[in-house]
Amino acid sequence: METVNIITIMTIAFLGSFGHCIGMCGGIVLAYSSIKIEPSSSKVSQSTAHLLYSLGRVFTYSTLGAIFGTLGGVVIFSNSANGVLLVVAGVAMVLAGLSLMGKIKFLTLIEHSFSSSSAYKDIFRKVLNSKSNFSFFTLGMLNGLMPCGFVYFFAITAASTASPLYGAFVMMIFGLSTIPAMFGLGFLASLSRATSFRNMMVSLSSFAVVLYGVYTIYNGYDYFTRAEKTLSECHSK
Repeated sequence: METVNIITIMTIAFLGSFGHCIGMCGGIVLAYSSIKIEPSSSKVSQSTAHLLYSLGRVFTYSTLGAIFGTLGGVVIFSNSANGVLLVVAGVAMVLAGLSLMGKIKFLTLIEHSFSSSSAYKDIFRKVLNSKSNFSFFTLGMLNGLMPCGFVYFFAITAASTASPLYGAFVMMIFGLSTIPAMFGLGFLASLSRATSFRNMMVSLSSFAVVLYGVYTIYNGYDYFTRAEKTLSECHSK
């Protein structure tokens, strides 16, 4: 992957984590912080719990990235096919960015997850009430499966890599970049109430998503150009 893509992914994820992620998942962090972590426990113990929770999310995201990267690789046969995938992915990213801005309801319409099932809720409730260290990691894994527009955006990005390895890498970078905000939220509950700050971060990250979508569409066009050039060279011979 190009360095510019990695930096862009980290930037979008970091900005979005202080806006979208805190708004979406802040309640879960605050819930397990009050239910699972004793106020008298040491800072090291609390930090370990928050870190395990975040690593659980990263594990789920990386797994999803590998799956979507594999699915993207199935349709890659030529420069033309590459171009089609990238253009489709780019358009979806632009729509996702506009949806995060609240301009359209694209993400709301495509959200599907088994997190609303009774089985998922039962498991989530049991894990939430457990006090073991591993339960924090498990809770993070379950949280990673919840419907989230930001996760969908990065899943599309993972699919556009057409590689299970790079797909997992994209989602891992996404997950790691969200740790500072979610980790800090465990200690600073006021972050979840800083509405104006969250809105600003959502706006910045949404704009970045749209720009990255346009950039991806351009890359798709570049693949088409290469395909046409290759065909022209073949005909000239």
